Amino acid sequence: MSKHTTIDDCKIIDLRKISDPRGNLTPIEGGADVPFDIKRVYYLYDVPGGESRGAHAHKELQQLIVAANGSFSITLDDGKNKKTYNLNRSYYGLLIVPGIWRDLDDFSSGAVLLCLASEHYDAADYIRDYEEFLKYKGVE
Repeated sequence: MSKHTTIDDCKIIDLRKISDPRGNLTPIEGGADVPFDIKRVYYLYDVPGGESRGAHAHKELQQLIVAANGSFSITLDDGKNKKTYNLNRSYYGLLIVPGIWRDLDDFSSGAVLLCLASEHYDAADYIRDYEEFLKYKGVE
């Protein structure tokens, strides 16, 4: 399936925002707020200015990426088309389906990227070479 996914299969998900004078709350539940069961959670932080992250695709893994603090950009690439999202609100999540290359950059000072993943870490699920990614997608 991931060989045929496109950037159009990825989308921004409006997460619930429960407003309260004491502070806002955004719950995220697997299978309800995201279309997969959450098996892994991690976050990126203290990314030095000018650095980028990502630069890979997954064969099976789905992700919901949220800017828990600050902002950053994610450029998605399906081998034919690219689209860039600027995440800067903690109640928006970007759903990334399998078979999509992603580059993360433009991290603001203090940015925290929260990632909810559909699978446990598996090095074999990664495609880390862009030319290999294009071959996987059947793009010559």
